[in-house]
This record gives sequence, structure tokens and C-alpha cells, in this order.
Amino acid sequence: MSAAQNRFDHVGISVADLETARDWYCRALELTVETEFAVTGTDLRGTMLRHRSGYRIELLHRPGSAPGLAPDSPLAAAGTRGYGHMCLCVPDVDAEYARLIAAGATMRMPPSPSPRKGARVAFLADPEGNLIELLDRND
Repeated sequence: MSAAQNRFDHVGISVADLETARDWYCRALELTVETEFAVTGTDLRGTMLRHRSGYRIELLHRPGSAPGLAPDSPLAAAGTRGYGHMCLCVPDVDAEYARLIAAGATMRMPPSPSPRKGARVAFLADPEGNLIELLDRND
């Protein structure tokens, strides 16, 4: 396979409570459960969620896992190397931000002009503190 054939498949997020996280992502981001699994010989369980547009989020749970980075802003997330956030392109940042806050997400950066000309951006966090960027990209 050449690099030109590569495509993004999913992002994996380790969570403290698999069922609660699954329910929130399905409700808030309109994802559906594609598969649930347990890794034989380990205590690791997971679920793969899929959006109708094709993107996937894999939630993983391992008892006793320790919390990681829980940044309170995109600037703080960029101060630590590694996973910082995932971004969803949405048609209306303000409306989607309000909808996700009502669904239990936490405010991190309210909708504002994006560094990308003509776009708007916002950041919020899922119930476990993982950052989600909302962007209304026009390209």
C-alpha cells in the first residue's frame, strides 16, 4: 500500500467508565456502536463507535488506569506532547457548541474566529476531560 492509499480510521480514547463514555458519545455525537470487544488474556475492554459520515472513535477501558492529560484549554494541551484533542468539522460551531454543552460537555473555549480565515472554532471537553475542537471549515 502506498502512502497515497492511507486513510485515517479512528482515534482511541482511554476512559474510566466504558459504558458511561459510550452512552455519552452515542447520544452527544450521534455515534452508533460498531463493535464491542475484550482482549483475551487481559483486562482491557473496548467499543468502536461510528458516525454516519464514517469517522470512528474507539473507547478503551482498563481497570485501574490512571488519569492523563486533562487540559483546561487548547493552549494548555499544546504544552504537553502527545494527544491534545480531536476536531470535528461542523456546519455551525455556535449551535453545535450549545448542543454539546447541553448534552454534558464542559466549556473550554467559546466559539470565536479561527486562525483559519473565515472560519469559527470552539473547544469543549467530554465528561472525562478530553478536548474536542469544533470547526466550520469552508474548504
